[in-house]
Amino acid sequence: MVNIENANQEALSKLLNARPVLIDMGIAKDVIPGLKEKMFLHAGPPIKWENMSGPMRGAVIAGILYEGLAKTPEEAEELAASGEITFEPNHHHHSVGPMAGVITPNMPVFIVENKEYGNKSFTNMMEGLGKTMRMGAYSQEVIERLKWMKEVLYPNLKAGIRESAKEGGIDLKYIIAQALHMGDELHNRNKAGTSLFVRLLAPYMIEASDNKKGPAEVIRFLDKNDIFFVNLAMAAAKASLEPAHGVEGSSLVTIMSRNGTEFGIKVSGLGDEWFTAPAAVPEVLLFPGFTREDVNPDIGDSAIMETLGVGGFALAAAPAIVQFIGGTYQDSVNYTKEMYEIVIGENNVYTIPSFNFRGTPTGIDVLKVAETGITPILDTGVACKRAGVGQVGAGIVRTPMGAFEKAAERFAEKYLG
Repeated sequence: MVNIENANQEALSKLLNARPVLIDMGIAKDVIPGLKEKMFLHAGPPIKWENMSGPMRGAVIAGILYEGLAKTPEEAEELAASGEITFEPNHHHHSVGPMAGVITPNMPVFIVENKEYGNKSFTNMMEGLGKTMRMGAYSQEVIERLKWMKEVLYPNLKAGIRESAKEGGIDLKYIIAQALHMGDELHNRNKAGTSLFVRLLAPYMIEASDNKKGPAEVIRFLDKNDIFFVNLAMAAAKASLEPAHGVEGSSLVTIMSRNGTEFGIKVSGLGDEWFTAPAAVPEVLLFPGFTREDVNPDIGDSAIMETLGVGGFALAAAPAIVQFIGGTYQDSVNYTKEMYEIVIGENNVYTIPSFNFRGTPTGIDVLKVAETGITPILDTGVACKRAGVGQVGAGIVRTPMGAFEKAAERFAEKYLG
């Protein structure tokens, strides 16, 4: 008989021992395992075009236009519905992406290596806030930005990252730990994380460049993009969690993700099976001009941050986040305290200063969620339900209990008889 407590400690230990380091960049189809031409990766569990939400469809349309597979949004939508494009979850390819999370074959991606276990993860680059591909927008402005990111941002970042790799690469775990002490929670607030990343990378990027214009243009873009680090934090979380998956008898949750239609999880001891429920609608602090009727159900791979033990689980470390997501600082403290009731342990590196540097609640236990009735809390960006519009606000969402109940039942069948 499997000892569940021992199995959970083994899985948690693998998560805590992870050493995610940014080592390189490349074009998605050249570096992401299994990614092919006319294959689009997306956030959340598997989904077909006909079941996709507005922002997911909008991101796919943007991806088709970016890839040059269609000239107009109408042609792109027709192609997406034709069956010629293959859609697969990012998580099936060691990847993650925020919101719609669409990664196309010719899109530049970061490569993160878990130096402790040798596994790699991948993610795209953060566009910024507002009308962006990841939020379902596909205007000419969106496509032009994506092309600039490939032509200017990518080669300069890649050169700097490769230069840093000569000295070991950019330690993402260090940045996350420091950012928590500087007011980030690493999901919706990444101001400190982005600043630390720029400070570490800039000298290498300048050293690797043969002109001043490129690095200067990149640094100005990053300076205006406070949330740029979130993609890197997500890739660090993905690389950290993958070795913890597949531990026989462990009830640790290794994936939480949403595609705007469904919320899904995977559990370490339950193989590659997805357990899903309808995606919840966030409690949102809306941007001017939008109403609650505009809000799409929760979407994105970014719940990997809470699966790691930060994001919504570390809200108490980020007092200023309430200005973006709503509520009060006491609410954020209460959320973090509540999350300790559903985890296997506390983090040994990610700590909360206002809790006397107590480790963040880490390692969601699907059995404890089912037993207590407490579901993980996420703080999240919010997209418009209509394709083409973009972001309408940010807020708080409770993950759906149905997915955890299904997983707990399956776990009980397998290990508890």
